Amino acid sequence: MNYFFRSIILIIVLLIFSSCSSKKPLVSNGAIIIFKTPNMKFYDKGFVKKYDKYINLQIYNSGVVSLNLDIYKYKVCKGILQCMNSSEFNKIYLNNTYEDEFLYNLFSSKNIYFKDKINGIFIKVKKL
Repeated sequence: MNYFFRSIILIIVLLIFSSCSSKKPLVSNGAIIIFKTPNMKFYDKGFVKKYDKYINLQIYNSGVVSLNLDIYKYKVCKGILQCMNSSEFNKIYLNNTYEDEFLYNLFSSKNIYFKDKINGIFIKVKKL
């Protein structure tokens, strides 16, 4: 009887931990990334990882993550706990005239290149 309860507890623990494991990206590309706005400037190597519901952008400087963005259709998370809706992110880092899905749609495209001279925004990803 004791063996039975131990087995049940072990199975429950394994199910809990396996459901919390991170999912693998559908696509992962190493790239040289330029992300230049009036409030944010990055130009280094990194990764663009595409998952089912979001895109992860990581930029490294000297082997350390200097920018980590999780880009959803209607929200952007900078780091682990700093999430904001897309319109607020656009207002702070890009321009408030951009649509909420702008960043998600840009990083969903095959060739990522965007230049807005009026607002001083330049985003380019060159895949390695």
